[in-house]
Amino acid sequence: MIKLLIVDDSALMRRQLTQLFQAEGDFEIRQARNGQEAVDENRSFRPDVVTLDINMPEMDGITALSLIMAERPVPVVMVSSLTEKGALATFEALNLGAVDYVAKPGGTISLTLDQIKPDLLAKVRAAARAKLGNNRREATRPASSAQGLRQRLRDERDAALSAAPMSSGVSSEGLLLIGVSTGGPRALEQVLPALPANFPWPVLVAQHMPGSFTGPFAARLNTLCELDVVEANRPMAVERGKIYIGKGGADMVVTRRAGVLTVLPKPESPEHLWHPSVELLARSALEHIKPQHLVGIMLTGMGYDGADAFTAIKKGGGRTIAESEESAVVFGMPAVLIEKGGATVVVPLEKVATQVKAWANR
Repeated sequence: MIKLLIVDDSALMRRQLTQLFQAEGDFEIRQARNGQEAVDENRSFRPDVVTLDINMPEMDGITALSLIMAERPVPVVMVSSLTEKGALATFEALNLGAVDYVAKPGGTISLTLDQIKPDLLAKVRAAARAKLGNNRREATRPASSAQGLRQRLRDERDAALSAAPMSSGVSSEGLLLIGVSTGGPRALEQVLPALPANFPWPVLVAQHMPGSFTGPFAARLNTLCELDVVEANRPMAVERGKIYIGKGGADMVVTRRAGVLTVLPKPESPEHLWHPSVELLARSALEHIKPQHLVGIMLTGMGYDGADAFTAIKKGGGRTIAESEESAVVFGMPAVLIEKGGATVVVPLEKVATQVKAWANR
């Protein structure tokens, strides 16, 4: 049995969620109406996983989460609204240690819950098996002095690039593809800031995320990274010195326009289960770039998105990295890549950037 604590100030939401999980037959459930009750139940009930609302009276979800993680860490799935404000609160929660999040239903709760039921069940089950602590770190926004250093490094990089502009074919130097899902925001906040301002390859990231979340997430990463970080919300020429975050609620693909390598969003492909799709991103890259010039990184996440395409990259002479089980919050996507023989190397999260930089400097 999975011991589940449902925390929400809405009695209707608590009832609907309880009925949804009880119907599965393998959940032992308790409820809490606010953050203080959640902290108390975490002590007495000792749940395996918690679903936690953000906006609640007496004690909000962010405050409760910080107390839970300090006292008795447990996998937490945030229940967040699909708004920019909800996105910012969710990233704060992920930084504090939450494993994942689901969109809080709007409108008729029972109907909306039916629509998100498969995703909700999958994320809660994955969170119940998730590991905490190995790759957690405090990713705070940099102080003004650190921001000044980042800007100076970016200016020096831009001056060097203007003196030697990149050709229309990035393939001569390389393209870095990153696929990630559950546990991804914190993982990316460890890998991407470790890439220096003079990193020679553009970086394309497919992080499974709702459409209203990827813009704030890209903006947050841009304060942490020496490379420029943008949301790929329109056709954009692929340039060195930039990290492109695939727009949520869409897929990101690589193409060529007037001979220039370009990324662009397109409607979610019904042939793929997760979005932005790692598989579709990597397949589109293979159509325009030789696999020998591609590097793929598969980080934490449930499912198998991207495993086939990354395996094709490796078999074609490219290189791939799979995050190891010891650091992955959910060892799903990397595990499938390894099982398919598609991982050139398997390393813990803290060594991913070091490996990429070693390849880029050869």
